[in-house]
Amino acid sequence: MFHISGGRRAVLGAAGAALLALSLAGCGEKESTEQPGAGPSVTAAADSALAAKVPDAIKADGVIKVGTDSTYAPAEFLDADGKTVVGFDVELFNAVAQKLGLKAEYESAPFDSILPGVDSGKYEVGVSSFTINAERMKTVNMVSYFSAGTQWATKAGNPAKIDPNDACGKKIAVQVGTVQLDDITARSKKCTDAGKPAITIDQYQAQSDATAAVVSGKDDAMLADSPVGAYAVKQSNGQLELLGDIYESAPYGYAVKKDQAAFAEVLREAVQAVIADGSYETALKKWGVEGGAITTPALNPTS
Repeated sequence: MFHISGGRRAVLGAAGAALLALSLAGCGEKESTEQPGAGPSVTAAADSALAAKVPDAIKADGVIKVGTDSTYAPAEFLDADGKTVVGFDVELFNAVAQKLGLKAEYESAPFDSILPGVDSGKYEVGVSSFTINAERMKTVNMVSYFSAGTQWATKAGNPAKIDPNDACGKKIAVQVGTVQLDDITARSKKCTDAGKPAITIDQYQAQSDATAAVVSGKDDAMLADSPVGAYAVKQSNGQLELLGDIYESAPYGYAVKKDQAAFAEVLREAVQAVIADGSYETALKKWGVEGGAITTPALNPTS
């Protein structure tokens, strides 16, 4: 779920996924009343031993400054107020921060600007469905906390007759800076190498725009992280469907500045602690993504 600039990775959710909601409204569809994420926020009790390990520079203000791309429901997206970032990534990291006796504060940013922001010190952590890969770990430390793969989605009934294994000549939507962009670019090269038409790759800054392009018929299909694609289909009220199987599953990771390995290790221990106390499972079940749960978080895993 990549590229060093970004990886992964959506679409709507509650009212925060405004663009898709508007597209659906234009088609005369009603919004789903069954919204994942409903109910009280998940909380975790502070662990004084872990809190004591947080570097002084991080805990001085009692806050962890987080960079996130809030267009990627159900992982991270804007709530009905258009300001508050919500989603399973947010709820889970809030519990991790609480375990350390801290509060997470989120700043919305373009996906491909977050890792550079972590590297520069603008953000203390990047939480934005970053798939862990070797390229990213060259510039940041990464702590695994979830697992997701890639899945395709298209209009209901697949009117464009999309075959993920042979999408030559089709128009495919992806978010900028993601592993899905790398994926579809490689698939297009296979097409041209075989003498077939290239795939038209439409790149969008926001995943919600990519999803809306498929809903509107501008693009034939999209690629996104598996929980994001599934959520988009559920929110589309029958206008979208999943296509093919989930593939290339990989861990998501929290991104921490490369010279802050000690803080990254504390985050890893905090993730293990929320797994142990049950708040991890509660947060994932609340958002309907418990299928991506892991049991043992790792710092800079090799695979």
